[in-house]
Amino acid sequence: MARRVVLKISGEALASSASDQTIDATVVDFLASEIAAATESGELQLAMVVGGGNIWRGATGELAGMDRANSDIMGMLGTVINSLALQDAIENHGRQCRVMSALNMDQVAEPYIRRRAVRHLEKGRVVIFAAGMGNPYFTTDTPAAQRAAEVEAELVLKGTHGGVDGVYTADPKKDPNATKYDVVSFDEAIQKELRVMDLTAITFCKDNGLPIRVFDLMAPGNLRRALAGEAVGTLVR
Repeated sequence: MARRVVLKISGEALASSASDQTIDATVVDFLASEIAAATESGELQLAMVVGGGNIWRGATGELAGMDRANSDIMGMLGTVINSLALQDAIENHGRQCRVMSALNMDQVAEPYIRRRAVRHLEKGRVVIFAAGMGNPYFTTDTPAAQRAAEVEAELVLKGTHGGVDGVYTADPKKDPNATKYDVVSFDEAIQKELRVMDLTAITFCKDNGLPIRVFDLMAPGNLRRALAGEAVGTLVR
């Protein structure tokens, strides 16, 4: 049976560090090529959740005086835009891909139906879960964990950007004495607030026996290695 995993990436990972582009086509193409290569053999069933922080963050709107629920809905729409960009790039690399949205967007995406999502995965299609869970007050970490449980994935992959290649005892950019974990328990990650994912997502993964692997998404070859099951980054279990 093929391995089934859910990959969570942030919206900020799609943005350009060299310009004001909200979505950097070069970055998206790089990620799509890695995904296409990793799924080509048929030994991997891949679902994805992508954030929307490169377009809009719900918390940002709230700080500016906007209603939080309305601001979060805007963020969900941002995740749909990112998902469609990834879908196009993945299909340009020869892999079938479906975007399934938790908000009704029939003209551009399928509605999220668990059994249909599982069937897409069984047919070898990459599935991108968009619009979070359709509810405000949650980051996209939590729907990544929940969708992983719903489709019976064996692992959640959390791709980071900005040069951090796993989970550390402290912020390695601020503390030169920070050391990297190869493996860390859910309890330690929660107690020490290691920022693996948001607390709701970590607790959900712990309660449902879903390990999390945190790795550097932007290092060439790293995504392919992580999707292939290699021990890159940090395993939280």
